[in-house]
Amino acid sequence: MSYKIAIATTDGKVVNQHFGRASVFYIVNADSEGRKYTYLESRQVTPVCQGKEHDEGKLREAAGLLKDCNYVLVSQIGEGARYALEQEKIKVFEIPGFIEDSIKKLLSYVEVSKLLE
Repeated sequence: MSYKIAIATTDGKVVNQHFGRASVFYIVNADSEGRKYTYLESRQVTPVCQGKEHDEGKLREAAGLLKDCNYVLVSQIGEGARYALEQEKIKVFEIPGFIEDSIKKLLSYVEVSKLLE
């Protein structure tokens, strides 16, 4: 099965951004059968966190920009941001590390979850 995944990264190599501090998300299409992924695009967003303050409007805007994605991979995320993404039917996973490894872990989890349903 194919999934669209948004990845919070500063360099396109590792999942290393907190959701609220991310200014760009790499969007990939990942195939759970072949465990391969293809880069689609980069999406610029306005970071939600400005110091210790969170802007609810920017949070909803960022979630809206990712609403066509099935999953979001981040290094960390707060409960408010997680809730905003879940309202858009996007599942969030904190799996920091090399993008390829994080995607493989996510796909393995998704496939095992389907078997247990």
